[in-house]
Amino acid sequence: MNSSNIRTRLAAEIDLIPEEKLDDLYNFIHSFRLGVENSQGEVDQIMKFAGCWNEMPDEVFADLNEEIITRRQQSFLKRRDNETILD
Repeated sequence: MNSSNIRTRLAAEIDLIPEEKLDDLYNFIHSFRLGVENSQGEVDQIMKFAGCWNEMPDEVFADLNEEIITRRQQSFLKRRDNETILD
């Protein structure tokens, strides 16, 4: 379905909304649009780092990878220690 057709269908649906609910609908659409815009900004920010590993020397990358593994193991152990055992 093309954009023009969707907009026409949306306008027809909006015309059927009771007058007292239009403010709620506006707030919903507005917050939805802002959320979409903000999430796109986050993707753009994240993508700035895409491929940054390519220029990293192998030794530094290996150290980083080992540190990640170690931290994950430590985190898992802490989580297991906090669990309670019920008999």
